[in-house]
Amino acid sequence: MDLKERILSKKLPDHIAIIMDGNGRWAKQKGMMRAFGHENGTKSVRKTVESCAELGVKNLTLYAFSTENWNRPKLEVQTLMKLLISSLRKEIKTLQDNNIKLSAIGNLSLLPAKVFKELSEVINKTKSNNRMTLTLALSYGSREELLNTVKEISIKVKNNIISPDNIDESIINEHLYTHNLPDVDLLIRTSGEQRISNFLLWQIAYAELYFTNVLWPDFTKKHLYEAIIEYQKRERRFGKTSEQLN
Repeated sequence: MDLKERILSKKLPDHIAIIMDGNGRWAKQKGMMRAFGHENGTKSVRKTVESCAELGVKNLTLYAFSTENWNRPKLEVQTLMKLLISSLRKEIKTLQDNNIKLSAIGNLSLLPAKVFKELSEVINKTKSNNRMTLTLALSYGSREELLNTVKEISIKVKNNIISPDNIDESIINEHLYTHNLPDVDLLIRTSGEQRISNFLLWQIAYAELYFTNVLWPDFTKKHLYEAIIEYQKRERRFGKTSEQLN
């Protein structure tokens, strides 16, 4: 039995989020510039997106560019932005062929005008697709997201739109970038690092965390399948006991 056949369709994670880490180290190991790693990382993105759609995963969120990434060398940031534009243009066919809807979260106003335009066009062209939602976290930081959420709710409380007594988890969810997405079930991070790096802090409250030493450009269908199989082995109790679940 191959790995794909071991995956239980009835226990698929509804929402997978991935911190795609290791592009720079992958390139360095090969004596190449970091840009070479980023370019090859796009191939893993395509394989992962197509594999998730094939399996029946409904939501996939990829950490493509964080708010902290703006602090990287100017040339690397420019390269990443150019790569994002070219990837969006190349992958529109993949999205349409697989009936995948593209979405984006983050402080998108900070993106260069050309990037924002290309991103908006692809989002618009795929808005009616319904097999899977692919969300790119761009210029994204979870603390900034939560801070903005607190501010928005505070303004509504001040203007008597929301009563403080009515503020609950659902109200907070409605004001997050991810208000149209379910909570994350499985969070995958590549490259051996075992930290969250300011990614979906609220949304991963009950997620299963999976860390692999594989560098992102080397991440294949096999590695995705292994992560999902490991996820399906775990008992998700949400505060209950095993006996209560059984």
